[in-house]
Amino acid sequence: MPNDKVSGVPSIAIVCDWLESYAGAERVIEEIINCFPQAEILAVVDFVAEKDRGFLKGKSVKTTFIQKLPFARKFYRHYLPLMPIAIEQLDLNKYDIVISSSHAVAKGIITGPDQLHVSYIHSPLRYAWDMQNEYLEQSGTGSGIKSWFIRYLLHRIRIWDVTSAQRVDYIIANSNFIAKRIKKFYNRQADVIYPPVDISTFKQGTNQRKNYFITVSRLVGYKKIDLIIDAFRNLPEDDIIIIGDGPEKEKLKENLPENVKLLGFQPQEKIISLLQEAKAFIFAAREDFGISPVEAQACGTPVIAFNAGGTLETIIDIRAENPTGILFGAQDKESIINAIQVFKKNSERIKPENCRTQAEKFSSAVFRKNMKNHIEKSWKTHIEN
Repeated sequence: MPNDKVSGVPSIAIVCDWLESYAGAERVIEEIINCFPQAEILAVVDFVAEKDRGFLKGKSVKTTFIQKLPFARKFYRHYLPLMPIAIEQLDLNKYDIVISSSHAVAKGIITGPDQLHVSYIHSPLRYAWDMQNEYLEQSGTGSGIKSWFIRYLLHRIRIWDVTSAQRVDYIIANSNFIAKRIKKFYNRQADVIYPPVDISTFKQGTNQRKNYFITVSRLVGYKKIDLIIDAFRNLPEDDIIIIGDGPEKEKLKENLPENVKLLGFQPQEKIISLLQEAKAFIFAAREDFGISPVEAQACGTPVIAFNAGGTLETIIDIRAENPTGILFGAQDKESIINAIQVFKKNSERIKPENCRTQAEKFSSAVFRKNMKNHIEKSWKTHIEN
């Protein structure tokens, strides 16, 4: 990537929202580092445990003042109203290219006219936009004085969110679904590069499929694990294994039917083994992309999923050629039950090799190739203009 400096090699910064664990957003950071190993990392806060820091490739992370605020390690999300100010205070003057990975505020960094800013947007800030009412209901602040205070804060954040999006030179969305949201909320066009899925780890198994369904998810409200449990309450002849942890765990454990096993957190090797032998993967959330259904397909496992968001782009419905799953139309237990019945009647049409082929479209190698090409092309256009 030549530029007009003597070295000919542009300096690069990668900016992200918060670093807490190794999940989907962190996998994107890892692969961007693989594309540009010379890059430096900046974030609002960094609380990743030492044992999980391998994806950062030994790099130190420069953080904002929020890192040192009281109780930030546990309650950093409570400082969201301060994050726009914090992200704008990061000094990025020494970098030629800034790549932000944003699902909250990272895209709001301030760069100069000679710098290139490309933002990979996982989603416009969900709870400030079309999921505001759902957020308020789940947090118990749907009414009252506290509700109006939070609504006002979200209103101010929306204004900043739109303004900051106009400062980005090029926007990349993680799916066509998110590209539409970016157009709706920011009135900006976005190219689409799907996030990386580690299909080299999630492989097809060689054992026979066993008589259970499976889902892997963080146990939070919008994942709709409660709907899956209610569906299987009405399917006593079918078993499902639920893997994952989260704030909803204790609530979900109440009155579990005998055919539902809530295993909690499991190591990756165990998850892969269970995926490889499951009849199908159940997914009831509306996700921006949804990595877990792709990981299931990489294991050759069909997916039964809600027909919205990223699943429209990652799962081939039973009505199409070479299907990889069943898509259902509503987030309710009746739709899940009906989809499972359709799957039972058509499971032989869904071939493990087709599931695997579909997953390969979203591999880490494909992401790296597309991301590197996009940055290099954008940089070339930038310095020529």
